[in-house]
Amino acid sequence: MERIQLKTPSMEGNIYIGTNVLDARLPFLTAGQKNFVVTDTNVYSLYKPFFSQYFSSTEIFVLPAGEENKNFQSLYAILEKMTEAGLHRDSRLFAVGGGVVGDIGGLAAALYMRGISCVQIPTTLLAQVDSSVGGKTAVDLGGVKNVVGAFYQPCEVLIDPAFLNTLPAREIKCGVGEIVKYAALNGEIFELLEANTEKWTDVAFLTELIAACVQHKANVVQADEKESGERRSLNVGHTTGHAIELASGLSHGESVLYGMLLETKMAIRAGVCERTYGERIIELIKRALAINPVEKVDFSDIGIQAEKARSDKKNTADGKIKMAVAKAKGEWTIFSLDFEEYRASLIEVSK
Repeated sequence: MERIQLKTPSMEGNIYIGTNVLDARLPFLTAGQKNFVVTDTNVYSLYKPFFSQYFSSTEIFVLPAGEENKNFQSLYAILEKMTEAGLHRDSRLFAVGGGVVGDIGGLAAALYMRGISCVQIPTTLLAQVDSSVGGKTAVDLGGVKNVVGAFYQPCEVLIDPAFLNTLPAREIKCGVGEIVKYAALNGEIFELLEANTEKWTDVAFLTELIAACVQHKANVVQADEKESGERRSLNVGHTTGHAIELASGLSHGESVLYGMLLETKMAIRAGVCERTYGERIIELIKRALAINPVEKVDFSDIGIQAEKARSDKKNTADGKIKMAVAKAKGEWTIFSLDFEEYRASLIEVSK
């Protein structure tokens, strides 16, 4: 079992990674207070023995699976059930699931009685390498992803790679999308991923990558908890990726891959990203997109999809579209374009 410490001004927490983390930590974490679990229909049906073992006498809120349920109505229902369960300030919420459950469960913990203790137990590769770490919580509103939320650190994150054994191929591919993002930011992860392309769906190899990605993110979050500087680097591919996700209905990880593909091409074209390195990143992205199942995206209406980027929370009042892009190995920068220039460049590189 590996432990990674995450120290921020708001919380000092621990991230545990390993196949024995649940047995090692949950008996301690569930003792001494009233608990509450948020999960979704997919996870609850797959892991009933897990819930029976660790949460047999705990109120469990089962959210319908899917990004479309990460909304105010679901958040209200969770908070209402927490109130009915009689939770207090010393109670603890356990978010057991993928990114949607982690986001909405973490936000419920942040809001209830102005904040109760939260433990994240991510069950998807994407959540294990990225979204469960760092304290970003949110719901979607008005067709805009994660526009209402809070920075709220969990006291612990328990990452058990055994959950990956039951993931469908698409969920593995989604997680690889976020791993490629880390490769664009971290030279060691880049070299590891590039040298082992045949292992990208191997659980043992993915476990090694999980630890590397989590350590990178922990370092970034410790330096910049509230995303005023270095933490913006973790948005590589996300500006255009979120627009594609909202317009196409593709998964988050696949949308980020397409966002990285287009934004890297734009950055190379503008001289912002070093060409040789940028082309190596593009090859990694294409390899990730080639993992089954493969779904081709029609970019004929990318100019219309670009409108979704206007409302992205990473933008500022100057009206420019802000993209975090790789600049060279281990280096990144913010690439800004006026909206019409962004749209025109997006159309050009998508041909």
